[in-house]
Amino acid sequence: MEIKIKSIHFDATEKLQGFIEKKVAKLEQFHDGILQADVVLKVVKPETAKNKSTSIRIKIKNGDCFAEKICDTFEEAVDTAVDALEKQLLKIKEKSREK
Repeated sequence: MEIKIKSIHFDATEKLQGFIEKKVAKLEQFHDGILQADVVLKVVKPETAKNKSTSIRIKIKNGDCFAEKICDTFEEAVDTAVDALEKQLLKIKEKSREK
């Protein structure tokens, strides 16, 4: 799986990029056909609590999954977005089994 990380109006640290890659790579255990993951990080204005936005789009063989979360930290936003994607991938897998 190819993971693309894009940070808008700031530079993501190596530590943050490593964290994202590790978390997103875990999604492969829920679905075999993941082709690519696009992660977009941005700081939402104004500067308040819960201003870190993370959106993740997973491209699979027969469609896409998408999750966007806004939290206090990018790590927390990535965690919750990955959890949402896990549920989506499991649902897709169950539907394909039923067919």
